[in-house]
Amino acid sequence: QVQPVESGGGLAQAGGSLRLSCVASGRALSVYTMGWFRQAPGKEREFVGGIKWSEWSGTSTHYADSVKGRFTISIDNAKNTVYLQMNSLKLEDTAVYYCAFRDYGLVTDRDYEYRYWGQGTQVTVSS
Repeated sequence: QVQPVESGGGLAQAGGSLRLSCVASGRALSVYTMGWFRQAPGKEREFVGGIKWSEWSGTSTHYADSVKGRFTISIDNAKNTVYLQMNSLKLEDTAVYYCAFRDYGLVTDRDYEYRYWGQGTQVTVSS
């Protein structure tokens, strides 16, 4: 099993940046597929992006159209940590951000495919 813990949320101005971290305790990240999701008040949880890494095929990342070109997901295997670098933040990026892991398979935007979830971290973007 893996237990994700997010951090790095907070308040940022529109156009600014924040970096979220997701530390995964338990097994090494290389055995999992990881996704970032977010949920704004009154809205359904939505896929932000995901990453899968293996020593055989390298890194594969995928992003929602709404964040493509602004957000970047990276992984530090030595620290068992996945990062979400968020640049050019917009008001509509305000949400609780979650990291989640699935045991196998490719990155998917379906949240029910992910078994392990963090508690979430609040990101608020102000004008």
